[in-house]
Amino acid sequence: MSNKTLTRADLTEAVYEAVGLSRNESSELVESVLGTIADRLVDGENVKISSFGSFLVRHKNGRTGRNPKTGEEVPIDPRRVLVFRPSQVMKDRINN
Repeated sequence: MSNKTLTRADLTEAVYEAVGLSRNESSELVESVLGTIADRLVDGENVKISSFGSFLVRHKNGRTGRNPKTGEEVPIDPRRVLVFRPSQVMKDRINN
C-alpha cells in the first residue's frame, strides 16, 4: 500500500491518460469539477457522487469548552463542518 497522497496533478494526469485531452484541458477539467464541488459546499449544499460517497455540510451549535491547561472556560462559536460519508460500494471496494 502506498502512503502517497493523491494530488490535483495526479488527477490531471489520470484524466490526460484516460480521456486523451491535452494536459491543459485535463487540468482545466479537474479544476472545474473541484471548483463546482467546493462552490456547492460553501453554499451549504450537500454533494453526492454515486458509487463514491457524499460530502455533507453540518451545522454545529456554539458551546462552552475548557482550556485543558488552565481549566478556563472558553466559548466555542457556532460553525459549519464538512463530513464525508463513503457509499456502500466504496466501503465494499476498500474492504475487499
